[in-house]
Amino acid sequence: QVQLVESGGGLVQAGGSLRLSCAASGRTFSSYVMGWFRQAPGKEREFVAAIRWRDGSTNNADSVKGRFTISRDNAKNTVYLQMNTLKPEDTAVYYCAADRRFGLSISSDAYDYWGQGTQVTVSS
Repeated sequence: QVQLVESGGGLVQAGGSLRLSCAASGRTFSSYVMGWFRQAPGKEREFVAAIRWRDGSTNNADSVKGRFTISRDNAKNTVYLQMNTLKPEDTAVYYCAADRRFGLSISSDAYDYWGQGTQVTVSS
């Protein structure tokens, strides 16, 4: 059974940094794509970043380019989202997701497994 467990969320001031972690278990993920999405109150879930586990290729939303970095640690079966220069508009619940296909999809419909989410709050 696939499990994705996020951690690392919290409250931070604007301009600060956080690193989110997503620990994956229950499957061999070498052929998967791992993604981060976020959902703010009253808004739709939106794509943040994705990484192909096998070769480390990434895809990032324009809104986070230059500020957020997605990476993975194969030995720990963990994906990270390093978030720098945080803004109040980054406030949301952040979700980790896994896609069994090879494309770095930005659509939440492409992802098969989801974590429970972790809250990130950025104060101004």
